[in-house]
Amino acid sequence: MPPILPDIAVRPGTEADLDAIVPLLFAAFHDAPDAEREAAERSKTEPARSVVAVDGGTLAGHLGSFARDLTVPGGIVPAAHVTQVAVAPTHRRRGVLTRMMHRHLADAPEPIAVLWASEGRIYPRYGYGLAAPHLTVRAATREVRLPDGVPGRLRAGTPLSLRTEITEVFEAVRPGRPGWSSRPGAWWDHRLDDAAWIRGRDTALRAVVREGEHGVDGYALWRVTDGENPDNPRISATLVVKELVAATAAVRLDLWRFLFGVDLIAHVAYHRAPVDEPLLYLADDPGWLGTRWEHGLWLRVLDVPAALSARRYPLPVDVVLELTDALLPRNGGRWRLRGGPDGATCERTEAPAALALDVRDLGAAYLGGTPLAALAGAGLIEERVPGTLAPANAAFGWHRAPSMLETF
Repeated sequence: MPPILPDIAVRPGTEADLDAIVPLLFAAFHDAPDAEREAAERSKTEPARSVVAVDGGTLAGHLGSFARDLTVPGGIVPAAHVTQVAVAPTHRRRGVLTRMMHRHLADAPEPIAVLWASEGRIYPRYGYGLAAPHLTVRAATREVRLPDGVPGRLRAGTPLSLRTEITEVFEAVRPGRPGWSSRPGAWWDHRLDDAAWIRGRDTALRAVVREGEHGVDGYALWRVTDGENPDNPRISATLVVKELVAATAAVRLDLWRFLFGVDLIAHVAYHRAPVDEPLLYLADDPGWLGTRWEHGLWLRVLDVPAALSARRYPLPVDVVLELTDALLPRNGGRWRLRGGPDGATCERTEAPAALALDVRDLGAAYLGGTPLAALAGAGLIEERVPGTLAPANAAFGWHRAPSMLETF
């Protein structure tokens, strides 16, 4: 690796950096200049929460984060949503990203940080663990049959015309879905934005809400894009689900039945399906769902006692963990976790450790979707006191797999 350039300064961002941040991001992610897209990127960026690397008068790198909450098992926790990470091509492999990440991890006020990774091999070295993988689905509509359900009243419209109903359903469901992020301020504007640069060649974003006995209880957002169907070229379009939120299993089935019933559609695709997606168990032949596993949300524990005491545990747990954290020594050492469904505490202790693990693996297990036993099976967790892994594994689990609805 070339040596770190001595005159690169790493510091918090300021409003004055914004004019250089957006062009850097466009160049790093190979996006064509677009005034509307640039305005959207500027409106999301929070320079005061950014870390920048500056080489003289040139912006060499940027790491941003958004202040949003994250649902975790049994609770909601402030989380740094790390994003807009880019290093100028002229400054790659000079330690710029490492220095920016170290600064961010040391300064972030939240107990946890989360991100989406363009390249999954990058972030584990900074202590991020894969907390919420997801599935992509590309189902052949002709081959998939769903069971009958309890139909509600469906109302279609534009996302903006149905915004009130959509936001109410989302906020009602979000507290029970680990991995879902809050949408404060203008985040609903960003989520429902349907600018030309977002659509590309696809149709406008469409919406449907479902009304049950007690009001609106689910919604779906989707687009239609061109596709291929050698058996019938006239019916070749793909319906791409962007978001599907339902208060109950019956509501979710009703929405899926609607989406699979749209005319002139050859495939239904969903690129953010949870790993416990009910469609896997509802379809008469799940082999036609075309599922593929993908890495998704990565999580980094920044403050061990705050993070572990903020979530809930479905079974009583009393275990001493010995953590290693190469980047944040404050997290290292032995911690006694005691908790259950009603609350938890996490305190330093001198007692012998029952389990030993790295902070990366704690992050992977934090949302309840990655079993401690699976990490131990990979040799990443050491059971120092025989018989302690199984109860800790059960206590760290959750009845619903973590999922996510959006990139950020």
